[in-house]
Amino acid sequence: MSRMTRRLAKPSARAPLSSPTSTKSANQSIFDYVRENGRTYHRYQAGAYPFPNDQSEIERMDLLYEILKVLFKGKPHFAPLKHPRKVMDIGTGSGKWAIEMGHKYPNCEITGTDLSPIQPEWVPNNVKFVIDDANEDDWMVEPDSHDYIHTRVLLGCFQDFREIIAKAYKYLKPGGWMESQEYMSTVYCDDGTMRTDNKFAEWTKTQDQAAMSIGRPLRIANKLKRWYEQAGFVDVHEEIFKLPVNSWPKDPQFKMLGRFNETQIYDGLQAFSLQMFQKGLGWTKDEIEVYLVQVRKSLSDRTTHAYHRIYVVWGRKPTEEELAQR
Repeated sequence: MSRMTRRLAKPSARAPLSSPTSTKSANQSIFDYVRENGRTYHRYQAGAYPFPNDQSEIERMDLLYEILKVLFKGKPHFAPLKHPRKVMDIGTGSGKWAIEMGHKYPNCEITGTDLSPIQPEWVPNNVKFVIDDANEDDWMVEPDSHDYIHTRVLLGCFQDFREIIAKAYKYLKPGGWMESQEYMSTVYCDDGTMRTDNKFAEWTKTQDQAAMSIGRPLRIANKLKRWYEQAGFVDVHEEIFKLPVNSWPKDPQFKMLGRFNETQIYDGLQAFSLQMFQKGLGWTKDEIEVYLVQVRKSLSDRTTHAYHRIYVVWGRKPTEEELAQR
């Protein structure tokens, strides 16, 4: 194991740094998090990401990581990777996926990028984390250089996720793969048990309205396959998983997944609402907290058989020979 490497990305000056200590001395401000409403938010490119980066949010993200790991039957990826040498994880968050990939592919260089330096200090030798904004034109890597680029649960992070797909296409090697594992914010119900006045479903619609108001759309998961194909990817695949919002299912595994999913949603409701509702809808913190009381009760109602859809989409950049034949 080695100390992590963080690199602060700026338009004017970008320099590799060897440890959290040297990063901090080089640019203290990235650790001076923005404080709002009792939560902390990233300082670098402040305001670009509308969700907190504090310990409560890290724990929620880690729980969601474990939920998806079970839902995907232990698969960290669905793209058919063969001896990858360079992998990038966009919006790595707490870095758990990048670290798992570092263990799975010890001869591969894994780079996780994020706006917040919240990843663990000790990581495998082949894993590094970079403080960077994926919205920037320059990802600090060479075009045609990566075997695989991964995104996971980035709804609400970008004005237009198609730009991220286009950049990934640029930086992938011919024949390389991109994959997105994305949470669809819409609440679904197949058996008519969800009432039209369901407060949790209403909250998702209100959140969607707020997200659109600030230019950070949430409903991107069901569009990914089409966007991949429009960007030029071939062999594009899509798998859709159902994830219950609480422990209503009879199946023991899905009951367990629903129980944990209810916990991570319950713990995240405030984080998902504060900045979006304040900036997008003009609500006060007190108004948001009062509103969420009924939303939490609705979330825990096991007579409503609600679920979210998790979309996994992966596609391959054509080889040079395939491009020549077009």
